[in-house]
Amino acid sequence: MPKKDFYGSRSTAWWKVAVAMIGSCLSGVTFVSVPGMVGNVGFGYLQMCLGFFLGYLVIAFVLSPLYFRLNVVSVYEYLDRRFGVSSHKTGAWFFFVSKMLGASVRLFLMIAVLQQLVCAPAGIPLWVTTLVVMLLEWLYTVRGGVRAVIGLDIAKTVAMLLSVVLCLVLIGREVGAPDRGMMRVFYFDDVNHPQFFFKQLLGGLFTVVACTGLDQDLMQRTLACKNLRDSQKNLIVSVLLQIVVITLFLFLGVYLYQYAALHGITATGDALFPAVAWSGTLPASWLVAGLFVVGLVMAGFPAGGSALTALTTSFTIDILGGKDEKRTWVHTGMAVLMAVSILVFAALNSTSVIDAVYRLASYTYGPILGLFAFGLLFKREVRDRWVPLVAVLAPILCLILDLNSVAWFGGYRFSYELLPLNAVFTMTGLWLVAKPKQE
Repeated sequence: MPKKDFYGSRSTAWWKVAVAMIGSCLSGVTFVSVPGMVGNVGFGYLQMCLGFFLGYLVIAFVLSPLYFRLNVVSVYEYLDRRFGVSSHKTGAWFFFVSKMLGASVRLFLMIAVLQQLVCAPAGIPLWVTTLVVMLLEWLYTVRGGVRAVIGLDIAKTVAMLLSVVLCLVLIGREVGAPDRGMMRVFYFDDVNHPQFFFKQLLGGLFTVVACTGLDQDLMQRTLACKNLRDSQKNLIVSVLLQIVVITLFLFLGVYLYQYAALHGITATGDALFPAVAWSGTLPASWLVAGLFVVGLVMAGFPAGGSALTALTTSFTIDILGGKDEKRTWVHTGMAVLMAVSILVFAALNSTSVIDAVYRLASYTYGPILGLFAFGLLFKREVRDRWVPLVAVLAPILCLILDLNSVAWFGGYRFSYELLPLNAVFTMTGLWLVAKPKQE
């Protein structure tokens, strides 16, 4: 594949990228888990969305100018220029682990629901469903590159929005006005609670900076814009539209819980939307069930494809040193590894997906955030060979604190603020291995 296909030739209209980024940021996890979380935290997720908006401002006016000025294909090329080869590969490897596990979790959710509702009743085993899905992912991305990803993301966004709006209308007719008691947004009363406002705000801010601004998958779309100004317009419009769409999913969650209570459906969390959609109790149950499947597939399938493209790009450029002739083999290897990861998640029976994705990001994206922050905020040079050790020790320290926080800090429970803490540990380690100023 020509090098230009890594980033879409920087000729894509900004509004197309903005619409595509809605689809790329909102996956099958959003489609199933966001409505399900309303039962526990109401509209508390919007606190994190406020942090998302602040994070997109940082990406638009700090990171995007850097990437366009350096004219990078992979965002981790910055680490090579700033620190050295070891730092470059450290960032790339952490991205590889983060994206592979995160994308596998998201695809696992989609495949697990399809397996339960469609494939298992037809006698199709899970491993066959997984292999067919990954084969389709490989086929649509192996030649199309970023342009194919952006095109399908636009279609995905439209399909997902139509699905959620029609489901809102059909289910809303049955339940009437939404229950305001389930629509609490702000949590200021208990600093130890994971939903405490400033935990969620800072968690959203740093999660977006790390998981979007420092993520090869999502930044490929922004780098496909014609110029810096277009990329900034794309980012601001995209995050505003994402917040609107997430709010729609939260309202859908209220309706789903109200409908479930009226009809004796006991499912909660990730199982709620599938249970209502396939309960057969709605007047247009066949339509809701069909919309659910279409929305889920269109939400989950392109996310897997974009992750495959980004993993191939980063592995080829950052780890193999830009050996383009091996791209197809790398792409195939990524697809196989992702299929294996999905089957492992299935064996572990892990279904608390949205929290798992963000908690995982706190550990794996923290060192990347720390590397970029240190490089941008300080002029000190570091001993490049020590960077991998620093990047590994930082999340280990976070894990120790997370496991013992209740006992050590008077009942305090960490939430997504583990991500900036992880970055701080990384920056502290980099300062300790920095070269003396005279060097």
